[in-house]
Amino acid sequence: QVQLVESGGGLVQAGGSLRLSCAASGYSFSSYTMGWFRQAPGKEREFAASIMFGAGNTDYADSVKGRFTITRDNAKNTVYLQMNGLNPEETAVYYCAAAGAGGTYRFGPRDESAYGYWGQGTQVTVSS
Repeated sequence: QVQLVESGGGLVQAGGSLRLSCAASGYSFSSYTMGWFRQAPGKEREFAASIMFGAGNTDYADSVKGRFTITRDNAKNTVYLQMNGLNPEETAVYYCAAAGAGGTYRFGPRDESAYGYWGQGTQVTVSS
């Protein structure tokens, strides 16, 4: 049974930092692209960052580039999202997701359609 469990969310002041973790189980973690998405209240879910299998190529939404860093530890089946310089507009539920090679190459790592597995999400609240 595939499970993705996010943790590390919480309340932080504007300009602060958080580190999200996503522990995966039930599939071959190292063979999957991992992504982080977020959904703010009243808005559609959007791509934040991804890290591919193999060479670990990373990709970031323009809005987070330079402030967020995605990494993975294949030995621990865990993906991380280090978030610095958070602002109140980034208050959202943050989701991690896993995409196989087929989905990654068909849709690209920024597209939700690529991802077959999703976590339940973790709330990040940034106060002003």
